[in-house]
Amino acid sequence: MRRIAACEQGEKPMKRREFLIGAAALAVGAASAEQASAQMSEARARIVIAGAGAAGLALAARLRRQMPNATITLIDAKQEHHFQPGFTLVAAGLWSLADITERNADYVPRGVAWIEQAVAEFDPEAKVVITAAGQRIAYDFLFVATGLMLDYRAIAGMDASLIGKEGIASIYAGPAQAAASAAEIDRFIESGGVGLFGRPASEMKCAGAPLKIAFITDDKARRKGRRGAVKLTYNAHNLTVFSVPPVHDKVKALFAARDVAVNYSHVLKAIDPGARRATYATPAGDVTLDYDFIHVVPPMRAPDAVRDSPLPWRDGPLAAGGWVEAERATLRHPRYQNVFAVGDIAGVPRGKTAASVKWQVPVVVDNLVAETAGRAPQKTYNGYTSCPMVTAIGKAMLIEFDYDGKLIPSFPFIPPLEELWVSWLIEEKGTEGRLPRDAARPRMTAGSEGEDRERFQSGDAVLHSLRKRRRMVLAAARPRGGAARRHRRERAAAAPRRPAAEAPDRRGIGRRADHGRGGDLRRARLDAG
Repeated sequence: MRRIAACEQGEKPMKRREFLIGAAALAVGAASAEQASAQMSEARARIVIAGAGAAGLALAARLRRQMPNATITLIDAKQEHHFQPGFTLVAAGLWSLADITERNADYVPRGVAWIEQAVAEFDPEAKVVITAAGQRIAYDFLFVATGLMLDYRAIAGMDASLIGKEGIASIYAGPAQAAASAAEIDRFIESGGVGLFGRPASEMKCAGAPLKIAFITDDKARRKGRRGAVKLTYNAHNLTVFSVPPVHDKVKALFAARDVAVNYSHVLKAIDPGARRATYATPAGDVTLDYDFIHVVPPMRAPDAVRDSPLPWRDGPLAAGGWVEAERATLRHPRYQNVFAVGDIAGVPRGKTAASVKWQVPVVVDNLVAETAGRAPQKTYNGYTSCPMVTAIGKAMLIEFDYDGKLIPSFPFIPPLEELWVSWLIEEKGTEGRLPRDAARPRMTAGSEGEDRERFQSGDAVLHSLRKRRRMVLAAARPRGGAARRHRRERAAAAPRRPAAEAPDRRGIGRRADHGRGGDLRRARLDAG
């Protein structure tokens, strides 16, 4: 019987049939449960969504579907949608900028008003949001989904313009910077020397990404036969490399096996690009380390418009970053009951990943729908956070956990602490929603060509199964008969005519958030962390 082969000795092999049957059952069951639980409200509420990132766009689509009589306004000046979980794969040299950059307009649902301006001020007492142009938008309910701010200048001597120069990489700043970081990683491997990695002490999004970059650099150096020429050190901001204890233990063991040194309680506070020196704050005082390559992860905080408003926490560990005060189970503001925080800006202990958004949005929307329809809100958010931890090109661990740091795997037949091809598939293929013919695949290793080929074939079968499941779910929710014809006519009339060269890529699953089932971005991409 064919099996998805283990990547290392000691792993338990997984039967291909077991995986496919289990994945199909869980996926279709989850989709059916969501369909059955979807509720509607006829309330004519004024709803404002501040921010048009993954959280804001997902909110707009779901609210439009479940509250058809509401007036929904989306506020954000951002014109491009960047798929941020893909930044790591751009830095690995596997994805291009085109894979992670799309038009925001292609995701805004029909019937949602989009004000293409930045939010300048929140006034929750007056129930008003003020834009950068001075426009005042009143609301009955407000969803704050602004995302966060990358504070590079909090590191003395550092600026985002330095990324891709003087051995400095940083994937967080955007697609171009992720690509520049890929080039800097390759230059470092070719020239050799000391590479430094780490993360800030602040709250941050995708806390696994700094670890992924260290693993990817190690793997690329080995593939090029240059591992002996580079020394890699991960500088942890506290006494762990990851906040979930079993994940910390696993990553620590992997680093030891791959000769990646670890310094604990090292927080980057200054950098001298010309001298290539980094200064870290430690309990024993400042420590300066020389480097040839450094991956900088900046401190992260709330945008000024949020930070300067009455919305953030007033005290406690989340107050310093300006995060929006929110009840952890409902994401509702305790002082302003008509305000919700979703995505990176939410002041809760975890949940700053795209996968978290997929769990948060149904909770806040379904609770608002219930409330405005005269029912008691019942949905709760358990802190679900997901991190497909890439440990090499072709290997990953599918790590999912809750507020308490308890591992909560969605697929019980995928061990979360094992490096598996199928977990890599979810990160590198499943998040993309399609399998390009020219997709990069891991090089077959000596002595295991049969196993690797079997892994590739099984992975393709898994993706085919997921595609089939998507089609089944979409078909079940698609309008029928006369409603379907009206739906097609309305879409055709509303769709702007563009030159062929400007038409969006329609490969894989559809792009528009207002079409069919799963309007909350309706992409498997949100399942990634």
